Amino acid sequence: MEIGIIFIFLGLLGGFLVNYLADVLPSTRKLSHPACWNCASDISWGNYLLFRRCNNCGRSRSPRTYIILILIPAIAVYLWLSPPQQIELPLALILLIFLLLVATIDIEHRLILHMTSIIGALISLGIGIHLHGVVPTLIGGASGYGIMLLFYFFGDLFVRYRSKKRNEPTDEVALGFGDVNLAGITGLLLGWPVIIPGLLFTILAGGLVSLLIVVFMLVRRQYQAFYAIPYGPFMILSIFYLLFRP
Repeated sequence: MEIGIIFIFLGLLGGFLVNYLADVLPSTRKLSHPACWNCASDISWGNYLLFRRCNNCGRSRSPRTYIILILIPAIAVYLWLSPPQQIELPLALILLIFLLLVATIDIEHRLILHMTSIIGALISLGIGIHLHGVVPTLIGGASGYGIMLLFYFFGDLFVRYRSKKRNEPTDEVALGFGDVNLAGITGLLLGWPVIIPGLLFTILAGGLVSLLIVVFMLVRRQYQAFYAIPYGPFMILSIFYLLFRP
């Protein structure tokens, strides 16, 4: 029971950390004073930690704040009750916090920051070597990065071709370079050859969700061609599926 309480406490700390970093990094790219998500005015640390409304515009905290504070402790307790076979619990908790931070920022901003990618690569390199050894980890990282880099270039060529055919300039991006970096991180974590089924799982999950979104938009008669969805959460889902299974 006491261990369960410790995991809940660690999950809450992780939730606070993910919320804070997801609040400040996309706008400032550094550790900075928290600001209101609605009007961007500074929030005192006391009001921020106590989840009070913004003094300037009166808006309450984003619903994501409370979702994260529930989700991370819940996953932490689940990992304690059903420990994963592939990775030790302390490493799993560190990885959980990093992955949910990346997923949160990507869902909210369609953005995977370079600074989080660098930190994630260092964490993943250490975890990967611990789990798989040096060579499979490095080959997995290079394979994930290289395969997604090819998708990135093909997507860029397709967007350029479509823009030229329509004779319309565009700033659309088929695949962000942050997704390429995250694929390399995924490869470091999963190692070789597991990165291959990991990417296949990512593609299938992303395709299925995209299909559901298209059907939903068609039903509501709001269909948009080439509707952009964040791709990072599907890679993160593949990591959870392959590394965090009990």
